Amino acid sequence: MAGIAVAFSCTKNTESKTDAAASADVKEVTHLFLDVHNLEPGKVTFDAVAGAHQKDLLTQDKYHVNFIKYWVDESAGKVYCLAESPDSASVYQTHKEAHGLVPDLVRQVSEGSEAAETNGPLFFDVHYLGAGKVTAAAVADAHVKDLAVQKKYGVNFINYWVDEKLGVVMCLAESPDSQSMINTHKEAHGLIPDEVHKVKEGN
Repeated sequence: MAGIAVAFSCTKNTESKTDAAASADVKEVTHLFLDVHNLEPGKVTFDAVAGAHQKDLLTQDKYHVNFIKYWVDESAGKVYCLAESPDSASVYQTHKEAHGLVPDLVRQVSEGSEAAETNGPLFFDVHYLGAGKVTAAAVADAHVKDLAVQKKYGVNFINYWVDEKLGVVMCLAESPDSQSMINTHKEAHGLIPDEVHKVKEGN
């Protein structure tokens, strides 16, 4: 009987270690994704997106996704969602099952160090630099230059995300207006964004 008890105990310990290893593996393969929903101008409200986000939160565990934040430009009909996920398909499937509003793009990104927000208007800009033409290290250097100039224009850069594969950079900042954000980039390093959207943030 003692031998059986020992064997049973060893089996339980092995299973626990295996479960722990499996959990560690899930964490290791989690990446950061930023998806984009291109809806028609005037066809989306922040409240509607907040409701859809709640449905995402109820569904996300099934696909091992963790939705972090989202931003909405109501006038342009654009929604951006930031999430941790094993892959882009899991982000897509979570949206599809939760509410059916699937993204037009799901980008795997790296991000910078997030700065504290105050209560200023938020702007989200997008730089399309071209596939293979940008690195996270280069964007980090450009971001440091932005930080050195931003106070001159009353801007507070909060964070940025880089899709190295497609050569896309996205920046989030508090700013008096879109032009102040553009002027900061222009003076700091000359990389003017292709799009600037005034957004509301949710999480």
